[in-house]
Amino acid sequence: MQQLKNYTGSVYGGLGHLLYAFYTAQGLAIPEQLERIQNLERFDYIIWRNLLMTLDNQLQRPALGLEIAEYVQPKHLGIIAYIAMSCENLGEALHRYHDFHRLVYDGSPLQVHAQDDVLCIRWSDLPKNMATQLTDEVAIAIMVGFLKHFMDFRDISLHEVHFQNPAPKHVALYEQYFRCKVRFSQPCSQVLMPIQELSKPFLQGDQTLQMLLTQQANSLLEKLPNTTQTDQRLQQAILSGLQKNLFQIEHVASQLNISVRQLQRHLQQQGTSYQQRMQEIRCMMAEEYLRDPHLSLHEISLLLGYSEQSAFQRAFKQWQQQTPQQWRQRNLQSG
Repeated sequence: MQQLKNYTGSVYGGLGHLLYAFYTAQGLAIPEQLERIQNLERFDYIIWRNLLMTLDNQLQRPALGLEIAEYVQPKHLGIIAYIAMSCENLGEALHRYHDFHRLVYDGSPLQVHAQDDVLCIRWSDLPKNMATQLTDEVAIAIMVGFLKHFMDFRDISLHEVHFQNPAPKHVALYEQYFRCKVRFSQPCSQVLMPIQELSKPFLQGDQTLQMLLTQQANSLLEKLPNTTQTDQRLQQAILSGLQKNLFQIEHVASQLNISVRQLQRHLQQQGTSYQQRMQEIRCMMAEEYLRDPHLSLHEISLLLGYSEQSAFQRAFKQWQQQTPQQWRQRNLQSG
């Protein structure tokens, strides 16, 4: 049993919040085990599986995972959501998801590969007795639901969805949700998607990111003596660039369709520099991310474009004269 436990890994704490939201919406009593994990950054996969099995036994409703997935919010997925919302199309989002998926669930390597004209997205290496129909359908439905509701990718066209487990009753519920053929008793659980879907743009990607972050960005802009459209676009380009690890001045200037020299001159006229402006935005966003108790310091470092957590911690102490841990503790307590 110890070997199985080592093999199953851990899941992101926000998934516990998702399940809590479902229980609350359904008017169900919250299990003690679910209460206990609410303030954890991560918890064991075995706990996640057990919580889902308990709920399944209690409700005995068909396609329960699809119901749970309807309650997903960006905060339930943490860094993956922030990154996806800065991407311009599905291909870019999947590439970044592949880089960071272990931050959501680190027990099962994600495999993405093309086969003919179809892209296969599957999770592998989890012992069969650890993966249930409910754990698989929640994982796949959350991914599809997030794309539909937060990336404005409602016309997503899947080729097929496969599940390892035998077909339950009401297969039509699955095909209605995924809007494609759903097969059961397959070698692995996976999503099959036509490759041409990858180039489809996210209509609301950047806008959704801005909805979450623009309040903070605007408060910075208000401090500038003469805010211009260039300042607003610069703010957006840096915010988006940090998530993509493309925040160098050359990239940001190209996003604004101006030269590096023009951008430097514009900032110089305001008595600042590109480095100063980026650090202001990093500081502002660090505070925003630290307010999410499920984002670890390592994840926040990645979101702010730091390769090392220690570099982020040094920078934050310079900005705030306290460590990120101290800032988080004081502000979460006062909140």
